[in-house]
Amino acid sequence: MKKLSDILYKVAIEKVIGNVNIPINSLSFNSRTVQHGHTFFAIRGYDLDGHKYISAATENGAVAIVCEALPEELYDHITYIQVKDSSIALGICASNFYDNPSEKLTLVGVTGTNGKTTTTTLLFNLFSQFGYSCALLSTIENIIGEIKLTSNHTTPDPITINQILSQAVENDCKYAFMEVSSHGIQQNRLAGLTFKIAAFTNITHDHLDYHKTFANYLAAKKKFFDELPKTAIAITNIDDKNGWVMLQNTSAKKVSYALKSNSDYKGKIIENRLDGMLLQFNGQEFWTSLAGKFNAYNELLAYAIAMELGFESIIILTELSKLQRVKGRFETFVSDNGVFVIVDYAHTPDALKNILDAVNQIRTRNEQLITVFGCGGHRDKQKRPEMGKIATQLSDYTIITSDNPRDEQPDEIIKEIEAGIEPQNTNKYLSVSDRKQAIKTAIKIAKSKDIILIAGKGHENYQEINGEKFPFDDMVITQQLLKNIN
Repeated sequence: MKKLSDILYKVAIEKVIGNVNIPINSLSFNSRTVQHGHTFFAIRGYDLDGHKYISAATENGAVAIVCEALPEELYDHITYIQVKDSSIALGICASNFYDNPSEKLTLVGVTGTNGKTTTTTLLFNLFSQFGYSCALLSTIENIIGEIKLTSNHTTPDPITINQILSQAVENDCKYAFMEVSSHGIQQNRLAGLTFKIAAFTNITHDHLDYHKTFANYLAAKKKFFDELPKTAIAITNIDDKNGWVMLQNTSAKKVSYALKSNSDYKGKIIENRLDGMLLQFNGQEFWTSLAGKFNAYNELLAYAIAMELGFESIIILTELSKLQRVKGRFETFVSDNGVFVIVDYAHTPDALKNILDAVNQIRTRNEQLITVFGCGGHRDKQKRPEMGKIATQLSDYTIITSDNPRDEQPDEIIKEIEAGIEPQNTNKYLSVSDRKQAIKTAIKIAKSKDIILIAGKGHENYQEINGEKFPFDDMVITQQLLKNIN
């Protein structure tokens, strides 16, 4: 429990009506979760305006309301705090309510279109191997030490973030590694947090259903770096054409990494195989079980972050060489009859191209590369034809199927994917809307030594259809089908 005056510390307040020396039991931005003693934050969201629910929050027991516009009817027993931006106020108040846990941890945030999950998970595992208790906030799961929690968003809301970080402090964690999404940045979910390191992986076509334009998407990513303090470190991939853009206005220390360009942390792929790579970082070689150039970037970023946090190069590389692949990220399996299966989360044009390029650079060409993929419903529609073009260009055969159609018709999504396929590749694909049947078809086509790439869902263990989630794990389904067929 905190006093309202304490949780408002550092909030830019425009007007106060009522008593700020009242006890606050909890914070909420959803009127349905409000109980007696709560402070309710009226947030103007993408779909809903929280100001419409102030009366509901009041009826449910809110004793304080934080809002941008005061309601017409005011009650004497409720304190009203008018602010310019309620979402920023929520982040600052959540940090204060939980005693600013990010200041007691070394908090590292990783943003970019691709590579966030792999890099943060690599960092969590790496620093755990160093002997530290760590926290992870990622798309796949949230972890505090050895405690695993479910994850519903890439970047959670400010209350959840601070709850997790507070638990991390209580569990003696020293480091916390966090995926930072463009939605999270744009919606001010990072407000009130203190980052020691902010890192940029890359930026490509994605989330334009939300951001509308690539310029808006780029600006959202850049905002993360613009708001860093002088005490922070900003690390960017300068092989990405927008890498330096991220650091243009930051006050933080600027650090670069790259495979192609001259940089503070320079990587090189010496040998590239399906079962791993021989890499060279700043002149020192090591072997990793991760495969593909995109993973060389992920590991190089993890290396750069560990170096900036004061660890010795040889120790970092030794521990990196022990790390295993992240679930659903170039996750592999070889069947009894020699079919090589790869399950990957690649769900953007760039990610799909990266993984197909990686496989094509490694394979002998004496085998078929069969790709199974789809596109999610109610997500960026512009990428659908582009992904159809990429898959059929870079695969020997492609099976277009359903991903998470949500409440769109799978066949309509597939038609939009098919629209991007070039005429010379129309005989290289098949459409099967049922995902399990699509995977089964790929298995029937495949012969020994062939490679099947199942892309789009990766770690997900469900398929979302018409608002309902049904159990579906690409790797589990594939292994079952291969067992039955064999």
